[in-house]
Amino acid sequence: MKYIEIDGRKIGPDYPPYIIAELSANHNGDLNRALQIIELAKAAGADAIKLQTYTHKTITLDCDTDEFQIKGGLWDGQSLYQLYQQAHMPWEWHQPLFEKAKQVGITIFSSPFDFTAVDLLEELDAPAYKIASFELVDHGLIARVAQTGKPMIMSTGMANELEIKEAIDVAYENGCEQLVILHCVSGYPAPAAQYNLRTIADMAQRFEVLTGLSDHTIDNATAVASVVLGANVIEKHVTLDRSAGGPDDSFSIEPDELKRLCQDAKTAWQALGQVNYHKTDAELGNIKFRRSLYVVKKIKQGEVLTNDNIKSIRPGFGLAPKYLNQVIGQVALTDIGYGTALNWSHISTSTVPE
Repeated sequence: MKYIEIDGRKIGPDYPPYIIAELSANHNGDLNRALQIIELAKAAGADAIKLQTYTHKTITLDCDTDEFQIKGGLWDGQSLYQLYQQAHMPWEWHQPLFEKAKQVGITIFSSPFDFTAVDLLEELDAPAYKIASFELVDHGLIARVAQTGKPMIMSTGMANELEIKEAIDVAYENGCEQLVILHCVSGYPAPAAQYNLRTIADMAQRFEVLTGLSDHTIDNATAVASVVLGANVIEKHVTLDRSAGGPDDSFSIEPDELKRLCQDAKTAWQALGQVNYHKTDAELGNIKFRRSLYVVKKIKQGEVLTNDNIKSIRPGFGLAPKYLNQVIGQVALTDIGYGTALNWSHISTSTVPE
């Protein structure tokens, strides 16, 4: 697969990395805040804004047993029901958010967490779908999304090789024709040292799909580095203010950081270029700073070239210094002036090295 296409934007090795600004729970219960994040994502240069579509009632149970309680980490002391009640994106917000994205000119899609979420997003004509890491083992949901025929992006946090392969197979078997899988570490935040970015290239080869990165580190270094290893998509949580206290704020990047990510990821992709062993345009003007063989004393026709009248100096317009021993002892065919760049036409040699 050379590329996929979302909303007219081609995604693949021959195109700049596709940057997704993950809004997630960073609306903090305020629709205006969510609308502002869409605006900042566009202004920063992101290609897409992504939502999460679920309700606390569809994703978990209001249950007091120990299994439903969160212990440790960012959300310590809450139940799953309480967390998702706080974090979910109200369904009535989806239409104004889609309209806002259209108004400012940024692609918008979402991660659905159940069939009713897919139905809502289909009504809004979402151009693509994301399967979250935690849902990668939900083959029914993957199948339902694949059946829409829209491009799919699937995160692989916590998944082993078999689980990734099974998810890909389910997507393809149910009609998905455009797929990207994202390497991910499902920690919030996740230490860069645990990201094992070499996995990105391995996944591309092993599963024969386009790959990318869902990045939960707290800066941009990991995301930019992933481009060098073949990431075609970068997803990053984005907030207005990392200290705002929302469920996802603390591991999200702020507007200026998103802008730098968009710029630096593109620069990293441009720097990859092609395999090249020839001088680049930027180097052509610096030939003068290389060494080459020059006449440092006037030489008359018939005079022998010696270490006294030929030297390796800058600039680099003469014969390469490696030929010094070959030209010493040769006879000048013509008068050669002081400061002349030596070339093969100056000397009496029947063999001109390539």
